[in-house]
Amino acid sequence: MSAASPQAMKLADYRQPDFLIPELYLEFELHETQTLVTAVSKVSRQGEHNQPLVLDGEKLELVQIQIDGHNVPAKDDDKGISIDNVPNEFELRVVTRIDPKNNTSLEGLYKSGQAFCTQCEAEGFRKITYFLDRPDVMAKYKVKITADKQAYPHLLSNGNKVDQGDLADGRHWVLWEDPFFKPCYLFALVAGDFDLLEDLFTTASGRQVALQLFVDKGNLGRAGHAMDSLKKAMLWDEQRYGLEYDLDIYMIVAVDFFNMGAMENKGLNVFNSKFVLADPASATDEDFFNIESVIAHEYFHNWTGNRITCRDWFQLSLKEGLTVFRDQQFSADMADPAIVRIKQVQVIREHQFAEDAGPMAHPIRPDEVMEMNNFYSVTVYDKGAEVIRMLHTLLGEEGFRRGMDLYVSRHDGQAVTCDDFVQAMQDANSTDLSLFRRWYSQSGTPTVKIQETYHEESGEYSIELSQYTAPTADQKDKLPLHLPIAIELIDGKGGQQQVLSLTRESESFNLGYFSQKPTLGVLAGFSAPVKITFSHDNEALLQIALNGQDDFLRWDACQQLLSEAIHQAAGQPGLGLPDILSKLFAGILLLAEQRPALVAEMLALPSFETLAQQRSQIDVDALLSARKQLKKQLAVAFQTPLKDLVTGALADTYRYEQEQVQSRRIKAVSLTYLAELADTEQLLQTAYQHSDNMSDTLAVLKACQEANHALFVPLMQEFEAHWSNDSLVMDKWFALHGSRQHRDSIATLELLSGHAMYSINNPNKVRALIGSFAFYNTAGFHAADGSGYRFVADYLLKLDAVNPQVASRLITPMLGFTHLDNARQDLIVKQLARLLNHKSLSRDLFEKVTKALHLAASTDKALS
Repeated sequence: MSAASPQAMKLADYRQPDFLIPELYLEFELHETQTLVTAVSKVSRQGEHNQPLVLDGEKLELVQIQIDGHNVPAKDDDKGISIDNVPNEFELRVVTRIDPKNNTSLEGLYKSGQAFCTQCEAEGFRKITYFLDRPDVMAKYKVKITADKQAYPHLLSNGNKVDQGDLADGRHWVLWEDPFFKPCYLFALVAGDFDLLEDLFTTASGRQVALQLFVDKGNLGRAGHAMDSLKKAMLWDEQRYGLEYDLDIYMIVAVDFFNMGAMENKGLNVFNSKFVLADPASATDEDFFNIESVIAHEYFHNWTGNRITCRDWFQLSLKEGLTVFRDQQFSADMADPAIVRIKQVQVIREHQFAEDAGPMAHPIRPDEVMEMNNFYSVTVYDKGAEVIRMLHTLLGEEGFRRGMDLYVSRHDGQAVTCDDFVQAMQDANSTDLSLFRRWYSQSGTPTVKIQETYHEESGEYSIELSQYTAPTADQKDKLPLHLPIAIELIDGKGGQQQVLSLTRESESFNLGYFSQKPTLGVLAGFSAPVKITFSHDNEALLQIALNGQDDFLRWDACQQLLSEAIHQAAGQPGLGLPDILSKLFAGILLLAEQRPALVAEMLALPSFETLAQQRSQIDVDALLSARKQLKKQLAVAFQTPLKDLVTGALADTYRYEQEQVQSRRIKAVSLTYLAELADTEQLLQTAYQHSDNMSDTLAVLKACQEANHALFVPLMQEFEAHWSNDSLVMDKWFALHGSRQHRDSIATLELLSGHAMYSINNPNKVRALIGSFAFYNTAGFHAADGSGYRFVADYLLKLDAVNPQVASRLITPMLGFTHLDNARQDLIVKQLARLLNHKSLSRDLFEKVTKALHLAASTDKALS
C-alpha cells in the first residue's frame, strides 16, 4: 500500500448530493476490449451552492465530455472528474472506453465466459462511466445495446424492451426502458448466447408477467427448479405482504464468474450459476434449498431494496437485513421450519459471533468504512435479519405487517434510512422503539446471565436476567439493549412458553407457582442473537433435549451436552464416553422415525467453529483430537441403530420433497459416524455405488473425507472421471479436497491449483479450493508450524491483484486469532504484517489487515 493510505468514510459526514440526475440514457457499443459507452444525463443542481460537478470514475478512458452540446474541460484523478461552473440545469454527455475482457475484478462491465455481464453494487457503476455513483441519486433509465448478433443474440437490460433492430454489418441493437426510478447500483446489462426457459405468472390483480431464465447452452434441463422457485416466491410475497410485481417481464441470467451469490437488479437479476442450476444427478438437497432461498431473496428485493432503497451504504442492512429475514420466513414455509432455524443460528454462532469478537466488529449500521465491499458481512446481513426478527417478535405478526404496509406506502420510490424503517414500525403500532434502535448502532454480542430462584414452601419460581456486552474492536462503551428472551418452562404438565423483555442491565421476573421446580429452557427459537450464561445441570439439558416443545431448544441442549463433553476430553485425553451422552443418544435415536430431520441435527457434533466460540482461548490440536475421539466412541456405542438408519433410508426415485430430504440427511449424518469404524468399508462402497443422486454421493464422500478413510482417494478419482467436464460439480470435488484434514494438505492445494478446471479468475473455484482450506481445514490451516497461514497469505497476494473482493473475503479466517494460543497468534500476525508491507495492497485487504494488526497490538500480540 502506498504511503497515502485510504481514508475512512463516516456516516456522520453524510450530506445530500449537490446534483441530481433524474434521467439517464446509456448507449453501449459492445466489443471485448474496446467497448464504447455513451451516457447522456439530465442534471440539476440541488440547493443553493456553487460546488463543481464531481463525478465518480475508475479505470475509464475519457473520450468526450460535453455540457449542452459543447466540449468542456474536466479535472481528473484516479477517483473521478470534476467540472467547474456548471449551469443549474443541463444535459451532460460523457463518452468513455472500457475493457471488459481484462476486467478481472468482476465489477462494472466484464466478460463472464463468452457473455458480457455487469455487477454494479456497491460501487461498480463508476467502472462503466463517470457518474454520481451513490444510492440516493435515482434516475429513470433508457439503455441501447449494440453487439454482434451471432455471438450475442440476447441483449438484456433493466425494465421493458421497447425497440430493436438489425444493422448492415451483422450487428443488432435493443432498446430497454425502466419506468421506475432506481440508483445506478441496480443497473444491469447482459449480452450473450444462452438457452432460454420461459414461463408466465399471473399476479393477484390479473396482470401477466413474462418470466425468462437464461442459462449457458446445454443447461436448460437444470433450470426448472429455479423457475418453480421464482413462481413460489412471487405468490408468497403477494399472500404474505401484499406485494405484487410491477414490470411486464422478470429475467434471471446465470453466469459462471460472479463475486456474489446473486444481484437484484431491477427486472434483470444476475445470478451465480451455483444458485440457479440443479438436477438430482448434479445438485444436493442443500443446493436445491439454497437455489429456492436465493431466488426468493433477490425477488423480494424488488420492494425491499429496489422500489425502496438505501440513502447511503451505511444503511445497507435496511435492505439486506430485512430481505434476509423475508427469505428466511419464505424458506421456513417451504421446508421444515425448525431445521431452517437451526441452520440460521449456526451461521450466527459460527461466523457472526466470530466477526463481533474480531478486528472487523461493526454494528449492523456501521459508523465508518474504508472499503464498502467489506461490509457485505454476516453482521449486516444475518445479524441484521435477527434484528428484524426481534422486531417481529415484539410487535407480533399483525403488528409487523402493519409496519411493513406503512413503510412501503410512506417510502415507495425513495432512498431512505434504517431509522425510517424503525419509525414506520413505531408509528404503525403506536409503540416506543427508541431503546430498540440501539441495535443499529451498537456492535458486539450481548451475554445474558440467568439466575433462578425456587421457593419450595410457596412454590414461587422466578429468574433474574442481566445483560452485558463486552467492548469490541470498534467500540469500547456499551449500553443495555432491548432483548426479547423467549423461555420454555418444563414441568410434569408439559411445557409453557413466553417472551420476556429485558430492557435494563438487570431485571427480575416472577414466572408463577409450581409444585416442583420446573426445568428452564432459555432462548426458545433463538429469540435474540445473544450468548447465554446459565448453570444447567446435565439432567436438565437431557430433559429439554428429549421432552422439550421448542425444537431449537432441544437441538441446543444436545449441542451443549456434546460441546461440554468435547471440551472436557480436550483437557483430559482418554476419557470414556460420558453416561449422559449414552442416555442422550439412546433417547434421540428412539425419535428417528417420528422426527428424522430434527434427530439428524441433534446427532450432529458441534463444529470446530462453534466450539472455538465457547472458550476465550483454545488448544486447536486437543480440541480436534477430542472431537474425533468422541465421534468414534459414539459410533462404537451406537453402530447398530446408526446402520439401521443407513440401510432403512428411502430408496425412491429422487425428488426434492421434505420426506426424502429428511431421510437422506439422517442417513448422511449416520454415515459420518460409521466411517470412523474399521469394518464399514463395504457399507460405504455400496452406498456410493448405489447412489442415484448427488446428495447421497456427497454424503459418502464427506464421511470418508472426515474419517480419512482409505476409500476417499479411489472414490474421488472415480468422481472426477465422471464429472470432469462439469464446472459446478467439480467445485464440490475441489471443496472436498481443500477441506480434507491430512498431512499433505498444502501439497494437494498446490497441485490442484494447476488443475485444468481451476482458475484464479473464477471466484467459485477459489472459494471451493482455497476457501474450503482456510475456513474448514482446521488442522491444515492451523498447522503448528504456520505453513497454513503462510500458504493463504501467499495466495492472497496473488489473488488481490486479480480480484480484491474475493481476496478480502478469503482473509476472514486469519482475523479470528484471538481464540488461539499465543504461538499461533504470533504466526498469524507475522503473515498479516507481510501482507501490509506489500506495496500495492487493495483497499479491501488494507482495511482488514490494518484493523487486525491494531487489535493484535492492543492485546499485546503484535510482534516486536
